[in-house]
Amino acid sequence: MRRPARWMTRLLGTVILCTSLCAIAQPTPPLKVGVIGPFTGPSSDFGVLMLQGVQLAAEQVNEVGGYLGRKIELVIKDDEGKPDAGLKGSQELVAEGVTVTIGFCNTGVAQKSLEVFQNAKLPLIIPCATGSPLTTKYAAPESYIFRTSARDAIQAPFVVDEILLRGWTKVAIFADTTGYGDAGLQDVELALAKKNLKAVHVARFPLGVKDLRDELKAARDAGADVVFSYTVGQENAVIANGRKDLKWNVPQVGAWPLSFPFFINGAKDAAEGAMMAQTFIAEPSNERRASFLSAYKRKFDKPMAVPMAAAQGYDSVYLLTFALLGIRGGNLNGPTLKAALENITRIYYGVVATYERPFSLNDKDAITQNMLVMGKVANGRVTFARPEDAKRSLVVKRKS
Repeated sequence: MRRPARWMTRLLGTVILCTSLCAIAQPTPPLKVGVIGPFTGPSSDFGVLMLQGVQLAAEQVNEVGGYLGRKIELVIKDDEGKPDAGLKGSQELVAEGVTVTIGFCNTGVAQKSLEVFQNAKLPLIIPCATGSPLTTKYAAPESYIFRTSARDAIQAPFVVDEILLRGWTKVAIFADTTGYGDAGLQDVELALAKKNLKAVHVARFPLGVKDLRDELKAARDAGADVVFSYTVGQENAVIANGRKDLKWNVPQVGAWPLSFPFFINGAKDAAEGAMMAQTFIAEPSNERRASFLSAYKRKFDKPMAVPMAAAQGYDSVYLLTFALLGIRGGNLNGPTLKAALENITRIYYGVVATYERPFSLNDKDAITQNMLVMGKVANGRVTFARPEDAKRSLVVKRKS
């Protein structure tokens, strides 16, 4: 495999120095990092991409020596997108002695496992799950729960601002009955209320539903001029295909799951024009993104099905590495690593964003609303919804 790009090597210069100083020491055990997510099952389309981003970054960090000569060893658990499987996997990770865990793509799955990491005082970095309650369950100063994905509390108002700019004010909300759908519905309703608006129709449905035409008819009859969907799987495609069957030509908008293959491939031409919040669109708009995209292609030799999941998993590993650089003497207990994550002093020029103090004692979310762009499905892939966003992506945003 080729060496990491020059910018990456420069960023890890301190790691290389530490590694060389440790070369005369006895061999050290690997640094165990847990990874948990839906690697099989209906959420695997973005779970596998998250894992691949983590694997790519870990391999690059190991190539330049790891942390103080300790290579990163990934301990991988498949939660299958199921809360009980996630709880079991989380308990196993703690029992197997991981130092930190990167994981969770489903809000409901994560919710059931947060207590495991909090009680064990082991940091959890969430690279995919976006439900707002995940980083608010515990008081921030005591919380071991960190996140590098865009929480729904910023995605929802971002999308609401966009639809209002386009003149759509009669919103129908379609949300599943999972923890993700519950939290997303609340965030959309709150974002609308701040604009003195209320949804003209709200539809709730379980995962696996195959036909939502009756609910779509009700939304149409209520005068809706846009459908805001909040679900993670093929249900987004059920909504799009139902609109097509009814010949109801209104736009569909939502959070980042509208960029998933289950939607784009499942809805095909009915997905065209759908818009969603994005942190990363797979275009080589600067050196770090071009390097990431080419490294992914070399390693996995396949299209990047959910670029955001891969990019956020990748950046999570590098933010962890930068936190480790702030720990003296190799004392890697949970409280020490928590404090290190809260006090990352070096700027990490990442794929999704430029991270300057991404976390703090009182803030466990690395992504702010100014980092988002609006994506759009065009010709079966996600691109920028607005030309000005494409230009703006040349400069990677910092946390506001």
